[in-house]
Amino acid sequence: MAGAVLVACATFAQAHQEVAAPESGTNPLADKVRAANNRFLDVKAATAEGYAPIPCASGITGGAMGVHYVNGGYLKDDKIDIARPEAVMYEPMADGTLKLVAVEYITSKGPAALDGQLFNFNSAPNRYGLGEFYELHVWAWKGNPTGTFADMNPKVSCEHTMAPSQ
Repeated sequence: MAGAVLVACATFAQAHQEVAAPESGTNPLADKVRAANNRFLDVKAATAEGYAPIPCASGITGGAMGVHYVNGGYLKDDKIDIARPEAVMYEPMADGTLKLVAVEYITSKGPAALDGQLFNFNSAPNRYGLGEFYELHVWAWKGNPTGTFADMNPKVSCEHTMAPSQ
């Protein structure tokens, strides 16, 4: 089952440590997300909590979401908890490290919101092979000129993603 969840998440991502405020200034929700999830600055914290990586996701028109580390248990429980995001997102760096850039909250129950911020709705059938769901990206560690809650970030790149054998 966990493998199926990761495959679904990988398909989902194919479509999505520098601490920085969003381009438009500070955002109260991003500040709360950052405070609740700073433990993920080190990717080892994510793996210790049961998150597993799926491939780096780039946008077809530029930008990227980075490498998603997904927690299958959180994905299945449909709960929205600011300190338990379903995915933690990292940008691969030239030196081989991963920098925390954002988190993503996902639920099939909705309409969904976190601290008043509405999630994006994805209907079914969809290109991810999932039922309908709601998702919210929060760019809490790397400013996003397209918005704190946008899917892709033009300042993020998958350029330095290492091949699986590396």
